[in-house]
Amino acid sequence: MNLIIRNQVEAELQAFVGEEVYIHSEATSFVFVRNFKVKVTEAFIAGEDSFRVALRFDELGWLRMEALTHYEKDGHARLLLAGYDDKGRMNVALHLGKEPFPE
Repeated sequence: MNLIIRNQVEAELQAFVGEEVYIHSEATSFVFVRNFKVKVTEAFIAGEDSFRVALRFDELGWLRMEALTHYEKDGHARLLLAGYDDKGRMNVALHLGKEPFPE
């Protein structure tokens, strides 16, 4: 994974706006969502060294993830975002794709 470059990730997020997407989301061991299908209506990224991403879906709610540090676009056109601590451990993850994620 690469360190987040805000304008690049912002462009990747905008590609999902107006689309139905599958979301995989984790925050340490207390929150886990996989293959949650929504229509993204807005997407934002903010921050400098550690980033926040907010997704509005179906104009009914928001998903916000904080402490994201890395990203990559995989071979299946999925956007994979993750946040790692100073020891290299993943604390949060937010993945978006147009196809369901493997179970």
